[in-house]
Amino acid sequence: MGSSPRVLVVNSGSSSLKYQLVEPEDGTVVAKGIVEKIGEPGGVPDHEAALREAIESLRGVDNPEIFAVGHRVVHGGSSFGEPVLADDDVVAKIHELIPLAPLHNPANVRGIEVGRELLPHVPHVVVFDTAFFHTLPEAAATYAIDTEVAREHGIRRYGFHGTSHQFVAHAAAELVGRPVEEIDQIVCHLGNGASVSAVKGGVAVETSMGLTPLEGLVMGTRSGDVDAGIVFHLARTAGMGVDELDELLNRRSGIKGLAGVNDFRELHRLIGEGSEEARLALDVYLHRLRKYVGAYLAVLGGVDVISFTAGVGENDDVVRAGALAGLERLGIEVDPTRNAERSKQARVISPEGAPVTVAVVPTNEELAIARQTIALAQD
Repeated sequence: MGSSPRVLVVNSGSSSLKYQLVEPEDGTVVAKGIVEKIGEPGGVPDHEAALREAIESLRGVDNPEIFAVGHRVVHGGSSFGEPVLADDDVVAKIHELIPLAPLHNPANVRGIEVGRELLPHVPHVVVFDTAFFHTLPEAAATYAIDTEVAREHGIRRYGFHGTSHQFVAHAAAELVGRPVEEIDQIVCHLGNGASVSAVKGGVAVETSMGLTPLEGLVMGTRSGDVDAGIVFHLARTAGMGVDELDELLNRRSGIKGLAGVNDFRELHRLIGEGSEEARLALDVYLHRLRKYVGAYLAVLGGVDVISFTAGVGENDDVVRAGALAGLERLGIEVDPTRNAERSKQARVISPEGAPVTVAVVPTNEELAIARQTIALAQD
């Protein structure tokens, strides 16, 4: 083995399997790839074949030995508040959680089952998207519906993108040179899926996604917050069933529902061409994001660092500036020159000496999973 043990990070989706071989100590990516069209024409037949292909691809890598495997699972429910070693009981429990994440958990758990079969002699660690938000206070996690119904069906705020929010919160603390335990942060994870969190001293105290990844911010194709009465109204007046409503709110809403596109580069192009629909879509998106930033300022009682991350957060200076516009009286300001700079490095985009540090902090969920995996596997 080389100087640093290597972790194979597996993200098993319904029709694709992404993988990276990572050296957790310094973040070196030794190899990575994606196997697509699982179970589709032209693709591999199943997840076992996909993972076999991934492992086979590593044979050409110098020193391909795998110390441990880290698996991403979207939903850990109330059962998992931290990474766990995969065993039969853990796999069975993830199966039980499938009703909470029917689109994600089945493929996630299949990746674990196949991984344990193909690589039986190394530890397999499961890292949950929801785990970082296990610390939410009951007042933040509880929905005000009938207690018995909520308990029976596992209804509470779970939150998602937790691995990213945790990674960024620690990276932002490093950026400003302060212990994470001493600062209050708002983390904006803005990709096609989008969420925002309030992190107090390194501990998550609030987040915008809820029982599912549908709640909260306006997203690429998801509506985010809507009046639940809209669902009843459409069921009664439009005759829409559960599956149609699910399709509407998860895949035909958000930026795509308002402007017909969900790629922000396309959205800006349409705005440049004078599209009123595209302009409104961006305004709605920024309004909701700014509203959450304000709400989390109140939750925290003030903030030291606001970070932007993920595809839109890291690359779209218009969104970053618009999200915080008008908050100067709260000590929150974006420097136009710094904000316009393109870089893949973590950087400060607020003016020198600003009371609140605004930063762009690239996320790295694979590295976060690798580090959590190695910590548990070596324990």
